[in-house]
Amino acid sequence: MAQVQRMSRLMVKTLRDDPADAETLNHKLLVRAGYVRRTSAGIWSWLPLGKKVLENITRVVREEMDAIGGQEVLLPALLPKEAYDASGRYEEYGDLLFRLKDRKGADYLLGPTHEEIFTQVVKDQCSSYKDLPVILYQIQTKYRDEARPRAGVLRGREFQMKDSYSFDTTDEGLVESYQLHRDAYIRIFERLGLDHRIVSAVSGAMGGSASEEFLAPAPAGEDTFVDCPACEYAANTEAVTFTAAAADATSHGPVEELDTPDTPTIETLAAHLGVPASATLKNLLVKVDGEIVAVGVPGDREVDLGKLGEHLAPAEVELVTAEDFVDRPDLVRGYVGPQGLAKVRYIADPRIAPGTAWVTGANKPDTHVKNVVCGRDFEVDDYLDVVVVEDGDPCPKCGTGLKLDRAIEIGHIFQLGRKFADAFQLDVLGQNGKPVRVTMGSYGIGVSRAVAALAEQTADDKGLCWPREIAPADVHVVAAGKALQTELALEVAEKLSAVGLRVLVDERPGVSPGVKFTDAELIGVPKILVAGRRSAEGVVELKDRRTGEREELTVAEAITRLSA
Repeated sequence: MAQVQRMSRLMVKTLRDDPADAETLNHKLLVRAGYVRRTSAGIWSWLPLGKKVLENITRVVREEMDAIGGQEVLLPALLPKEAYDASGRYEEYGDLLFRLKDRKGADYLLGPTHEEIFTQVVKDQCSSYKDLPVILYQIQTKYRDEARPRAGVLRGREFQMKDSYSFDTTDEGLVESYQLHRDAYIRIFERLGLDHRIVSAVSGAMGGSASEEFLAPAPAGEDTFVDCPACEYAANTEAVTFTAAAADATSHGPVEELDTPDTPTIETLAAHLGVPASATLKNLLVKVDGEIVAVGVPGDREVDLGKLGEHLAPAEVELVTAEDFVDRPDLVRGYVGPQGLAKVRYIADPRIAPGTAWVTGANKPDTHVKNVVCGRDFEVDDYLDVVVVEDGDPCPKCGTGLKLDRAIEIGHIFQLGRKFADAFQLDVLGQNGKPVRVTMGSYGIGVSRAVAALAEQTADDKGLCWPREIAPADVHVVAAGKALQTELALEVAEKLSAVGLRVLVDERPGVSPGVKFTDAELIGVPKILVAGRRSAEGVVELKDRRTGEREELTVAEAITRLSA
């Protein structure tokens, strides 16, 4: 027999108005429907209804992880600094890491993710190839000191996450473990009712040979991804690549100097010369671990600093300031060109292909040059895809114009390789009696983020609208008000419970039918059963929360329909 939860005894306080600080749909509705309450910036309390949804998502994740042979553990959230020093991530995480000291002055941190600690566990527990492969996972609270927590539970300073790790002795084994997780994630998100896309991603500071993200399209999403309407290509914008063919350098004339006073920006330069911005070469100066680096892109495009940072991780990337020009007379602010640059690494987008000619800075005030040819007049040290991707950019696979969309990251999988195994010297004895370095995969699902993503994707103008698998109840029974209706509502609730359905029954005295109906739609249980005007006849009204379809049924018919 399943549980019957009476609204009169449930700790829930619904609100008619949106919270003043709420910007996203999930933030507004989860608070208004009494699922969560804000404790402080980025820190949320999960109330009874919210905890039920969170636990239902956790159950689905756990069932699918167990199905691929995953073994659940629970590691500490309070972690010693030494493990993260060994991997280099104590410094790499920067301000995102919560750091603290104990009473003896020893350094600790609150875990943002647990690659280091899982590696240590396997090093302690596994000594032979016979002990592998193994998949370990946990569902736990993680911590990141977000500078600007926002969007409700979508971007908090603490959050629920499933993180799992695979350990294999061969690269082929890692690929198999990765595929097991990929397939499990597809099943998880299908069971949760999440519309999702699997997109190529960059590994960044995590390292490794392959990385994919699972994204839930939603206007509130903080990730931008591209879809190709003509083929199966999809990728995070940071992973989109571009290939340009080399041009014929001999078709361009010699470098010609141009007098261009007061034109330190692409816009002023293009207007002064009467040329399109795409004919100019923009050179952005950044500092990479303190060293000045120039980044070249066509003048009509912007540098994606996030993308650049991912390519150069774990190095720290920041824009130069006016002070950085003081001791560098070779760098003329607003008039930098790649030709003749001394002691400056030059990174360029692939669109700056060999043989292409550009209008660019002459490295002296109020002066530009034209016919500056890549490969003839300057060299590129490194080609990296660093421009902000735009709607209509060509698909790397088929050339069709790409479509941009917003999404919430709900999962991320990595083939880590041996980065962490090398840091901790994780070896096992191989079949030949010699040590074998273990290779790893890392796989995350944002459990609390999934709650927010579902709210964003499934809500309507009346409130939340949960898929049955994760809803806080299967049926929301509403007593329209009178004693007879309340009696029938409680009777039906018990009968539904007896056939295994989870029931929320609103029998609150002194609450008007209108308020009860509004709350039922706000809370978002998939089926609403109303004991109303025909209660004396034993007839109830069954409403589908998503479609709004209604039908009158006898109690027996309603139970049969709902338990089918």
